[in-house]
Amino acid sequence: MRSRTRAFLRFTLFFISIWLLVGALSPAIAQSATEITSARVWPSQDYTRVTLESKMPVQYTVTSVKDPERLVVDLEGVAVNAALSGLSEKVSVDDPYIKGMRIGRYKPGITRVVFDLKSEIKPQAFTLAPIGEYGHRLVIDLYPLVPPDPLLAFLDKLDTLNTLPAPAAAPAPAPPSAPVALPPVPSEPMAKPAPAPLPVPPRAAIEPAPKPTPGPAPRRAPAVRFIIVAIDAGHGGEDPGARGRGGTREKNVTLAIAQKLKARIDKEPNMRAVLTRDGDYFIPLQMRVAKARRVKADLFVSIHADAFIRPHARGSSVFALSERGATSAAAGWLAKRENDADLIGGANIDVRDPYLKQTLLDLSQTATINDSLKLARAVLSELGEINTLHKANVEQAGFAVLKAPDIPSILVETAFISNPDEEKRLRSGAYQAQMAEAVFQGIKSYFSKNPPLARDRFVQNP
Repeated sequence: MRSRTRAFLRFTLFFISIWLLVGALSPAIAQSATEITSARVWPSQDYTRVTLESKMPVQYTVTSVKDPERLVVDLEGVAVNAALSGLSEKVSVDDPYIKGMRIGRYKPGITRVVFDLKSEIKPQAFTLAPIGEYGHRLVIDLYPLVPPDPLLAFLDKLDTLNTLPAPAAAPAPAPPSAPVALPPVPSEPMAKPAPAPLPVPPRAAIEPAPKPTPGPAPRRAPAVRFIIVAIDAGHGGEDPGARGRGGTREKNVTLAIAQKLKARIDKEPNMRAVLTRDGDYFIPLQMRVAKARRVKADLFVSIHADAFIRPHARGSSVFALSERGATSAAAGWLAKRENDADLIGGANIDVRDPYLKQTLLDLSQTATINDSLKLARAVLSELGEINTLHKANVEQAGFAVLKAPDIPSILVETAFISNPDEEKRLRSGAYQAQMAEAVFQGIKSYFSKNPPLARDRFVQNP
């Protein structure tokens, strides 16, 4: 009897200890599952980016599946929650690459995300360490197998302009004519009159007429040499840039001004503009430079809206590249801040652009920097007509986005978005148009004194 009682007590104590142990470990087990805190989708023609943000790093595997085209991403130790399951609703119908998305538990400890694709893609997946307001991020980039060529797209637009027929003028309606009175019909047929003899022409009329002396051939209208300006709207997508106290984001302001500047440039008969980004998505700094070089741009203008720790800082600034370090501590600080865009926006450091490897051979070309300074002075002079200048002179620093070796490049800080008064003006469409007009006039002033060199391509016969 005693042995049975002891066995029962031992079993009871064992069960209680197990229950207490499970109860103590259950919060830790629950916390060990990685929770997705935010999920975002950034579609564009260049690529579509999907970002999964979490407090802990995410272990993952990526697999491509064909017939039909799919991309399978398995997330280890990730729980399905509202942030993750809501990702499928963020895929737009006009996304160039994603048709749809399915998310669910694949097997214990594995959550599967399936991307149904519109065509075959080239995926890139990488993780980013916490920075700024972001935690750990898993980035999945869906690139097309054949990337869109900005040069071909630009040439297609030029061809469209060249081949558009002029609207034909509508023929003027003929004035109403008075009714014509017909002669009466005779009762008997009329006799045909005898043909009159042909007159004999004088002898002079029989001699062959002298051949006309050929005049000068008509001159063909000279070809128009298009000036191409690459306009770079700073930041975008995962990288919001600076943020004003009223909630204004730099990436939205820069895109609005860039679009207005492009529209203004495109009105000129011999000028065209190309945007490095035309929507809210992130473009790595090197790719911005590469796009400008692919379209053989004559100039590169990067648009930004500055921020500072003190709200009273105000005014416009223009910067050029420096080969000897920053011209001031503030310029160096700003260059570092802008160069950190790749860390914030999420550039894959394991993938380098081979085009840039071959072309960025010498970043210290004095002639290009001198031209950049001339352009910067012209633009700064125009900005001074509509806004206070933060610095009366052009400053220089090592901005990564200005490092095209053969394109004069400037970075325009339109105003301080951290200043409440300037933030309010930057939100105004009218003020954005004024900024665009000032930069445009600076560009025209530069080319009036520094005409572009001859080029074999991008010409149009008027």
